Amino acid sequence: MPEQPQSEEPGADRPVVIRLAHSPDPDDAFMWWPLVGVRGEGPAFDTGRFRFETVAEDIDALNRRAIAEATGDRGDPGTDSRRLDVTAMSCGTWPFVQRDWKVTACGASLGDGYGPKLVARREAIVRPEALVEPGRRVLVPGLRTSAAMALRLRTGGRSLDLVAVPFDEIPARTAAGEADAGLVIHESQLTFESEGLALVEDLGAWWHGETGLPLPLGLNCIRADLDERHGPGTTAEVTGLLRASIDHALAHRETSLDYALGFARGMDPALADRFVEMYVNRWTLDFGVDGRSAVASFLDRLADLDLVPRATPEFVAGPCGDGAVR
Repeated sequence: MPEQPQSEEPGADRPVVIRLAHSPDPDDAFMWWPLVGVRGEGPAFDTGRFRFETVAEDIDALNRRAIAEATGDRGDPGTDSRRLDVTAMSCGTWPFVQRDWKVTACGASLGDGYGPKLVARREAIVRPEALVEPGRRVLVPGLRTSAAMALRLRTGGRSLDLVAVPFDEIPARTAAGEADAGLVIHESQLTFESEGLALVEDLGAWWHGETGLPLPLGLNCIRADLDERHGPGTTAEVTGLLRASIDHALAHRETSLDYALGFARGMDPALADRFVEMYVNRWTLDFGVDGRSAVASFLDRLADLDLVPRATPEFVAGPCGDGAVR
């Protein structure tokens, strides 16, 4: 059932509504359920003057939504076009919307020696360098996803025939021969072999070999105008609550995993647990020095190849400086 429009203007006794968008995957669901409750019964801890609403959308859809808003194109008027206050976003997309969104110090997904995987049919394995040849096609989960941008870096920024398709269709369509290779993300990083596919290259491992750093994939971003709309300090307050949500989820792992399984698309609990552990970890609590360096290096290399605008993020933390509420 579509969400019903409602006023977002807080009154004297009405909380400030914060709309938080995330990808419909176990790791994001794991992090954010404490802000709304497992069954809509309310937050797992005191969120003060704020009431959170969560919206689950594919990461490519969220990327395109952020860019459309930045360019003034609100898209299909039949869809829910109410503004988001916090959203997941690909690191490769953020430079295009940097004026409107800040990067929070918590809530990101980094691949520490692993990440999106370039795969192909076992009988048609191909080197990454060969994908620049005329006539080669690669299925990707969005042209401005960090996965696609990492592949562009891997091939030196050379022209590639990248075809954007829904992320969950990439394994089957690659196996059916629609393209020479496919770039898999989310749970398909763990299950692609069951589709008859073979690994060409793990882009997170390649990036780590190049830089010694984790590969920045999904960022968590917050509106740049929250303080203007809801008072000085709002950005820090909300970011502190985001960090508190992750802390609570990790401290109540069994409940968090049980909720996350509802977003696991048929994964068994052990596999879902493994996937969550890959992308909800110390990097998610705070980028730290290496995480910040990873983002800077990734964005600088993309900009050097004219793949994104030059951008240097400001990492927004909560009132204690590290994103935590104490």
